[in-house]
Amino acid sequence: VQLQASGGGLVQTGGSLRLSCVASGRRFSNNGMGWFRQAPGEEREFVASITWNGGRRYYADSVKARFTISRDNSKNILFLQMNSLTPEDTAVYYCAESRFAIASSQASDYTNWGQGTLVTVSS
Repeated sequence: VQLQASGGGLVQTGGSLRLSCVASGRRFSNNGMGWFRQAPGEEREFVASITWNGGRRYYADSVKARFTISRDNSKNILFLQMNSLTPEDTAVYYCAESRFAIASSQASDYTNWGQGTLVTVSS
């Protein structure tokens, strides 16, 4: 399956963005999905993940209560709603498909990655 992330852009501190990740080629409904991000000069880090059916969601401490991950399996779309953005959230955001049905925070559990979408938060 090919993953195409979109929805990034420039936003002011305190603003919101919603990222989308469309999967094409086959359904991703059997697999956990996740969002990761990579800031300039930094390692890629876990942001959020969701189980195959959306039953459980996990978040990095840095985004908990501000970000919400969701999915629509009928449309093969993964979302990341980001609120109360700060300059520390500036990064390229990647969606990824896990090899497992469960949600995971480990990048090594993800075998299929989208191309990334840039989020820039100005102060």
